[in-house]
Amino acid sequence: MTTVTARPSLWSIRGPMTQRRYWMFAAVGLLTPILLWWGIANSGWVEKVFMPAPGSVWARTLLWLEEDNLLGDMAISIYRVTAGWGLSAVIAMPIGLLIGTFRPVQALLEPLTDFIRYMPAVAFIPLVMLWVGIDEGSKIAIIFIGTFFQMVLMVAEDVRRVPSAQIEAAQTLGATRSEVIQLVLLPSAKPALLDTMRVTMGWAWTYLVVAELVAANSGLGYAILKAQRFLQTDKIFAGIILIGLIGLVIDQLFRLAHRKAFPWMHLKS
Repeated sequence: MTTVTARPSLWSIRGPMTQRRYWMFAAVGLLTPILLWWGIANSGWVEKVFMPAPGSVWARTLLWLEEDNLLGDMAISIYRVTAGWGLSAVIAMPIGLLIGTFRPVQALLEPLTDFIRYMPAVAFIPLVMLWVGIDEGSKIAIIFIGTFFQMVLMVAEDVRRVPSAQIEAAQTLGATRSEVIQLVLLPSAKPALLDTMRVTMGWAWTYLVVAELVAANSGLGYAILKAQRFLQTDKIFAGIILIGLIGLVIDQLFRLAHRKAFPWMHLKS
């Protein structure tokens, strides 16, 4: 007698889903807020100055593109975010690796990192202006401060999640400390480390407006702050949506890189 295994349903826990269905659900999730926004904006319940319609935001975006250097604002903001995040990653990776590997380093650095990470990045603006000045370095420094300390702790935690059994097996086979780090800890932690980079890139974008408070005259965050002074709510909406779209593209690129680098983690059952 042949036993037929029931196929997991769409709503089973971690059940399978085709790409077509995935994008159908994603489209619903993205379009529903836009339709609600359109309905509220055109209902007359809220003044246009507080809730501009999607059409008004689109028109303002086109005007920004044609007359007010939107592409330049996007380019400089992307540069500031990626530079601050990249500098943070270059320094945080080795420090987090050491904290997650050696207990003395953990005791020496983790409490200090925990202490500093609760300090708001915006509070450092006066000091950054004094120490770095008001050029591009100050914007990059604010984004660095906002992401670095969180990234260190996340990297350390990724390394600590590597099973002890793998380390002990390598040591039993005669691996040295450097070999354990290079051949066991790093390869095992790489998928989680890439996810940490993806998450912290999102945090870096949240610090953009704060960073562009520092004597900026360009950028998406600067444009949002400038629009606030003139009650240009449609431009504020446009800037926020553009930041979200850029972030979404970057996030999908990270996800694609994860699938390409670690295909065995994305096999469908």
